[in-house]
Amino acid sequence: MLHPILSRRPVLIAFAAGLVSATGFAPLELWPVLLAALALLLHLVFAAPTLRAAMLRGWAFGVGHFTVGNNWIQHAFDFQDKMPPALGYGAVALLALYLAVYPALAMGLAWKFGRRGDTPDAGFVLIAAAAWIVAEWLRGGLFTGYPWNPLAVAWVPVPGVRDIAAFTGTYALSGIAILAAGALLLALRRRWHAAGTFAATLLAVTAVTTLARPEAPAPAARRTVAIVQPNIGQEDVLSDYRSYSAHVLERLIALSGKPGARPRLLLWPEGMVNYYLEDGYRPYWYDGHDPRYIRARIAALLGPGDMALLSGNALRFDERDRIYGAGNSVWPLAPSGMLGTRYDKAHLVPYGEYLPLRALLAPLGLARLVMGDIDFLPGPGPRTIPVPGFGKAGIQVCYEIIFSGAVVDRADRPDFIFNPSNDAWFGSWGPPQHLAQARLRAIEEGLPVLRATPTGVSAVIDARGRLMGTIGAGREGLLELPMPGPLPPTLFARLGNWLAFAAAALFVVMTIAIRRAAR
Repeated sequence: MLHPILSRRPVLIAFAAGLVSATGFAPLELWPVLLAALALLLHLVFAAPTLRAAMLRGWAFGVGHFTVGNNWIQHAFDFQDKMPPALGYGAVALLALYLAVYPALAMGLAWKFGRRGDTPDAGFVLIAAAAWIVAEWLRGGLFTGYPWNPLAVAWVPVPGVRDIAAFTGTYALSGIAILAAGALLLALRRRWHAAGTFAATLLAVTAVTTLARPEAPAPAARRTVAIVQPNIGQEDVLSDYRSYSAHVLERLIALSGKPGARPRLLLWPEGMVNYYLEDGYRPYWYDGHDPRYIRARIAALLGPGDMALLSGNALRFDERDRIYGAGNSVWPLAPSGMLGTRYDKAHLVPYGEYLPLRALLAPLGLARLVMGDIDFLPGPGPRTIPVPGFGKAGIQVCYEIIFSGAVVDRADRPDFIFNPSNDAWFGSWGPPQHLAQARLRAIEEGLPVLRATPTGVSAVIDARGRLMGTIGAGREGLLELPMPGPLPPTLFARLGNWLAFAAAALFVVMTIAIRRAAR
């Protein structure tokens, strides 16, 4: 039975719990508050009189949770002249209404298959954890997927617990967050044995995984990584795009420093080179600029053993030499001024980099958020490209880094992941959340992640997810550090998200075993 106060407005209380729960993520990182809010949600769901009521409470929680957690999306509309900024608030609300379907599904499954007796037990908590794992995995894949801020990200500030992701992956670690919240609920309901068992198991798993993980290798003293953050936001885009392009290039060059005694990998943020770098286009596409000259200016920053990784746009043409799309691309640049193997972003942002159903939505006044009228086209998926002198790079442009299990070419494992991003769109909450998710990818894959953003947060992340150095939001600068090295492939790097399903299946089997033993 619910406490009289909770029984009066359970849906409203679930919504309020969802609002509060979002403070568990960056930038606030109040993860104990998140666990308490989840414990309250489990309590409300268990007490629901019907399946429909249970799902409604889960959905109300999700609406609050995703509205606050995704508040940064509105900021992107402040830079769109084709749509009013106020539309951003509606976009956040509509997205939350949809994303809340997944907590509703998880709580419905927990109520249907986990609820027994008059008070929550270990079986209910285990089924809730299994259901949440499956629901988060679905959220990350259906309708192109949107796995922003899975529960697991709340563990990133917690040493030890976050290391579990190397063995389980993100979605199973989110299930562990439900187990921790369930242990709190069971303790409050005086189910001391079950609560103590969950808590002791979590501590034991944390200790074992922490000890089992090898220490990240020492950074290579003979090689350095240099990340440039120019602190140029979307509000700095000038009405004269030519002047803006030249302004950005000059700022990047000025901040990039000079070649040193040690080979240096120079990294620039996403989309900061506003000139076409590739040869072979029709002259009018270059708008009077020679790509060889632009490349030469950048290459002049490189010493004989240096390399750069640059992010810009590549045009795509059909057999009649007509443009039909663009790539959000990354190239290695050698001191000679020659470009290496190109990577094209594969997981594009709907309504950001392309407009779905353009023929239908464009006449209604809708537009994509990124400037320009040519839609971006996806690349083939995770690729590893050679960077002479620095090993092999896995490239994940901006949003791509949030997709657990889909950031590395398993057949050609890289030595590091380069994550150029433009977080200037994301307000004050988005950039630290994005950084936390990049750290989780480093833990899962056992690979260092190098982030370059125009306005922050740029960072060098070692293969255990620790921050070696950062340039904070709203600052310009050059972050130069020894090049971090990779760890051997983690269990997750070998098996991927099959481990999530294994964890969910294990929780179900444990529930069956517990209840049979109780009989």
